[in-house]
Amino acid sequence: VDLKESGGDSVQAGGSLRLSCAAAGYSGTDYCMGWFRQVSGKEREEVARIDNFDRTTYSDSVKARFTISQDKAKNKMTLQMNNLKPGDTAKYYCATGPLTAADGPLLWLPIAYNYWGQGTQVTVSS
Repeated sequence: VDLKESGGDSVQAGGSLRLSCAAAGYSGTDYCMGWFRQVSGKEREEVARIDNFDRTTYSDSVKARFTISQDKAKNKMTLQMNNLKPGDTAKYYCATGPLTAADGPLLWLPIAYNYWGQGTQVTVSS
């Protein structure tokens, strides 16, 4: 399984970016996929998730600004990020694994996900 993120860049506060995650060698179209981010020295945190019923969940810090979507036919997931803030600066990772909505609170935990991309850097300047 190979996950590859793209779309990271440096932008000014208030700007937008669109991250993409391409999945290869993976047929888990009925599993959850998530976007996580990590700042050096801090724990990795989930920012958005789309579950096997195509329901989306967001962390409070990005709600109403970020939108997660998935194209199952193309094995591709995206994260549209609007009104970016300096606090959004981080390396962003996509992740997936044999997880479904039934896994409930586990879905917020990075350790629950088996497969990870290498990450793409997002830097937001004030």
